[in-house]
Amino acid sequence: MFTRSENFRTFLHLYPVVSILVGIHILFWLLFQLPIPQLQILLGLLDGYNAALANGEYWRLITPIFLHIGFGHLFFNSISLILFAPALEKMLGRTKFLFIYIGSGVIANIATYLIEPLQYSHIGASGAIFGLFGVYLFIVYFRKGLIDQANTQIIISILVIGLIMTFFNSNINVVAHIFGMIGGFLLAPLVIKKRVHFSHQSFYSPSYNRSKFKMNFSAKSIFWLIFALLILIGLFFKLA
Repeated sequence: MFTRSENFRTFLHLYPVVSILVGIHILFWLLFQLPIPQLQILLGLLDGYNAALANGEYWRLITPIFLHIGFGHLFFNSISLILFAPALEKMLGRTKFLFIYIGSGVIANIATYLIEPLQYSHIGASGAIFGLFGVYLFIVYFRKGLIDQANTQIIISILVIGLIMTFFNSNINVVAHIFGMIGGFLLAPLVIKKRVHFSHQSFYSPSYNRSKFKMNFSAKSIFWLIFALLILIGLFFKLA
């Protein structure tokens, strides 16, 4: 599910939306590396600057999703897309996948505007990417037949690691990460119906025995305990 074995051409053919998103990330990053003053002015018009949003520049709810600060920022988000987004594009289809991705990013940016001060400015696709993990989390809880035990453990582990990195790394938009995931979780029922069945090529759906269910329940309980603890820690340091 999260193992990529396709060659470059096959990947482009199978996952066109993911490919285009990664291409946009790279193109914009390269563009804004050019030492051209006009481009730097343009970048200032596209970032998520809360004061500008307050003045009616609502495009800033969308444009930051496609921009990145440095190469490490670009690399991490692009690799995350390449590894974790293709399965959702395959399952949901291009339009619904894009709806989830952009919608989660917009929800993350709205939350950032409402919670952070007016002087706050941000860019990055992390909120939208966490929205994809919110969809996976929804599947783990409410569409158990779409994903197997092994991939459930992988998803929960990645989310825990992502949350740890969110609260303990500097220059991270904590609000966007948390509300991006919440946004994806809330949007998921709009695009994943109960009676829809998907090919085993996208998700595995083996039968669950009691022992597996207990392991799954335990892992999810641990995840939510860690999630709540990290939120409390993050709020403590933010308010301190």
